Formats: sequence, structure tokens, C-alpha cells
Amino acid sequence: MDKPAICGGTPIRDTKIFYGHQYIDDADIQVVVDVLKSDYLTCGPKIGELEKKLCEITGAKHAVVCSNGTAALHMACQAAGVAPGDEVITTPITFAASANCALYCGAIPVFADINEETYNIDPANVEALTCKKTKAVVAVDYTGQSVELDRLLAHCRKNNLVLIEDGAHVIGTSYNGKKNGSIADMTTLSFHPVKTVTGGEGGAVLTNNEEYYRKLLLYRSHGITRDVSLMENEPDGPWYYEQIALGMNYRMTDMQAALIISQLDKLPVFSARRKEIVKAYDEAFQKLPQLFVQKEIPQSDTTRHLYILRIRPEKLSIDRKQFFEALAAENICCNVHYIPTYYFPYYQKLGYKRGLCPKAEKLYEEIISLPLYYGMTDRDVKDVIDAVTRIAVYYQK
Repeated sequence: MDKPAICGGTPIRDTKIFYGHQYIDDADIQVVVDVLKSDYLTCGPKIGELEKKLCEITGAKHAVVCSNGTAALHMACQAAGVAPGDEVITTPITFAASANCALYCGAIPVFADINEETYNIDPANVEALTCKKTKAVVAVDYTGQSVELDRLLAHCRKNNLVLIEDGAHVIGTSYNGKKNGSIADMTTLSFHPVKTVTGGEGGAVLTNNEEYYRKLLLYRSHGITRDVSLMENEPDGPWYYEQIALGMNYRMTDMQAALIISQLDKLPVFSARRKEIVKAYDEAFQKLPQLFVQKEIPQSDTTRHLYILRIRPEKLSIDRKQFFEALAAENICCNVHYIPTYYFPYYQKLGYKRGLCPKAEKLYEEIISLPLYYGMTDRDVKDVIDAVTRIAVYYQK
């Protein structure tokens, strides 16, 4: 094997490739232009159109779109009745919002460890951590692979808990033949640019529960209603409205909604291409004993948002940081998802200590997020494989 670029060899490629990138075509641009020329820029017809489309795609009865995935999680926790003194169980291998949503409601995040092969939250640890204070479980479909919904739902039903599926990565995935978004009590989505479909920003909460749906609509828009049946006073004119709850301004613009609708039309091809890239990566990296390939449960037909490369330090003469830097020298610019949430200074000041979730902490020391997005060419994919292989073989013990 020739020398890696970091040791003086020629880089695998001349231009940089990054771990994620949105795909925007002329149809996407045109729908946004059409909205800009219309009468409504926000709170207009595209909001309802997007919500209807999300229900059609996922099978959920109700969808409430909002400003971003973090807002979606906050709204879901509020609708679930999460309150000061409650505990909310989640995973540390996620973006901070999955735990922050509990803090927004005055509740206490409790971190459950992961399954060391799938990297998703371990239902057995969720069960062990459940107590009288537990109100909800925020289960993250890490990388786009579904969590074990059957077991988590059974546990939540038995203990009167609300299951919130943090589906920021999961659009396009199915669990036991049903689309994620139609199974948990509530499922939140994100439309950030590195996700499978994007609105620039944007989020949504999906639910089959009518009560949650009504609450979500209120919490999205200041807690204000124009529905006379919900008002405490007699309207004194057609302009009248009432604030009946403490909500936020978490509304989505019609420009974002139009873009997401257009992107969702391409979800089948986005999903198919991501699966092709994951298959190519898996086939290549399974041949390298220096690497571990993420396992997938048979119930999950996964549209992968992230591809996680996990190194085996005992089989390499370099650590994850050096592997990451060696890939960058080959012009393969990666990322790491995620730093365990309770490592952050804010959480440390709240009293959280390292050592809470040993499997998650070990995972963090060994993972790198490789490029994975629809616009990657076959040559891009080959370059990533060649770069990873070059480094793994050169530095093998």
C-alpha cells in the first residue's frame, strides 16, 4: 500500500469532499420563487400542503410543521406534559437538542447507554433507568436506523410513559413495514441541509393522537387560537383571538414548506442512492479487520442519514484523531457524530459526570462520519473507500 498523503504521498483526490451536502435542483428553486411571488410568505397554504404530504408519506394521522427539529422536540415534550421534576430518558450519542428539550420544560435528562453494535439506545438500559419520576423517552434513530420501537413502546405502555421518537435522521426509513413517523406517540423530524431532504431549516412533529395534535398546534403559535370552541370568552368581532396556553413562535415559512414539498418528491431517489453508497461502503469495509461496520436490526429498512466508520484501535497504530487527520490530508473531510451530550461544560455544571454510559463513551472515541449524500458520484464513493483503505492498511498493527 502506498504512503498516505499525511506521510508525503499523493492525495487520493485533488478537491475536497465533505461529509454532507444538500441537493437542490431547478424544480426546488422554482417552487420557492413561486411562493415569493405569491400573496403568502408565512402561515399560508404551503404549510397545510406540507403537513398533508408528510402524513401521506409516513402514514401518520397528523403532522405539525415548525421552524426546526429542536422546536419540534420542545413542542413534543410540552404536548407530552413534561414538567419540572420529571425525568426524560434519552441517549448521549445525539445532538444536544435531544436532551435539551427536557431541560426546556424544567425536567431532568437521564442518559441510557447504547447497543454497541447498532449504536442506538439500548431498551434494556431504558427499562433499568425507568422510575416513578420518568415521564417520557426520547429515542433517537441514530444514523437513520430505527430504534427498537416494539420493545420501547411496550415498555412505555406498561409504565404510562410517552414515547417521543427523535426522527431527525429517519425520514424514508421503515420499521416492520411501517414508515417511521406513524408508530411512536410522537415523532419529530428535521429538515436541516445535511438531512436527506431539506428546507434550509424546518422541523415537524407527527402523531396519531388527537389530543397531542391540538396541543402541538397551540404550542407552535404562541398558544393562541381563533377556534371559538376553545375560547373562554365570547368573541367581540371576527378579528378576535385568545391566548389559552403559553406557546412559542415556532412557525415555518411558506418558502421552507414549498422547498420541503419539492424535496419530498425526490425522497425515493434520495433514499435509493444513499442505500447504494452504504452498500458499497459496507462491502469494502467489512473486508478490513481494522474497522467495524455498524450492524442493522432486521426490522429496519433504513435510509441512512450518516455513515459511521468505527475504527478498532487495538488493530491500528494510530487513534481516531490521527485517522481523521489522515483522511483530511486525502481531501476526505469528515465529521464526528456525536460528542456525548453530558461531556459538555453546561451538563457538567449540572452535575453529570463521565462514566455514565461506558459503551457510548467508547463509541465516541472510535467513530468518524464519512461523506454520504445524494449528489456523490461513483468516483466520489470510490475515493472515500480508497482513502479509508489506504490509511487502515498502512497503519495496521
